[in-house]
Amino acid sequence: MPQIRDAKAVTFVVFDMDDVLYDYDHEIRIAALERLTGRGRETFEHAIWYSGWEASAQTGELATPEAYLAGFAEQLGYPIDAETWIAIRAAMMRPRPAVLALANVAAEQADAALLSNNGMMLKQALPVCAPEMLDIFGEKAHVSAEFGARKPDPAVFLRLCERYGHDPRQTFFVDDMPENIEGAEAAGLIAHLYETPDGLRKAMRALDFEV
Repeated sequence: MPQIRDAKAVTFVVFDMDDVLYDYDHEIRIAALERLTGRGRETFEHAIWYSGWEASAQTGELATPEAYLAGFAEQLGYPIDAETWIAIRAAMMRPRPAVLALANVAAEQADAALLSNNGMMLKQALPVCAPEMLDIFGEKAHVSAEFGARKPDPAVFLRLCERYGHDPRQTFFVDDMPENIEGAEAAGLIAHLYETPDGLRKAMRALDFEV
């Protein structure tokens, strides 16, 4: 349950995407890249996800989708175009209707945004990968690269709140990663560790959302 300060004080809600609003299966991506390149996962997985390259992209070091895609191809050791990258990312994801419905309810009662740890290529891909989410958040669907920091760094939460003029102490944040919850709380946000739709619903009710 979130720490409750003032049940009527929440003006801003922020949701994570992967493993909250959508199922997310990294193994689907790895299998697709193995088929594409004809190489085993060990030849590219470390270079992209475990070397710090992806994390640096998520903090905005690659400022455009084109720069991200070029870097991804270099780390992959194989050329890849935007259409293929987006198709693979979309195949990894499945919407969670119950959680999306709760996010929609929250967005009807407070200002609302999405914050996903991702680079600018994912930002470009959102209309294909997550159209249901865009119906809720619209232009307020953000990747961390837009803010020059990634979760759990408290700076990314503070910059998002500042962009939309909200007090962090009046912001409710939902994420599935304990370290991200800790980072949000360090920034002053009210945070909920997502586990189930029922748990989220109870947390929202405790903050006076009508759900």
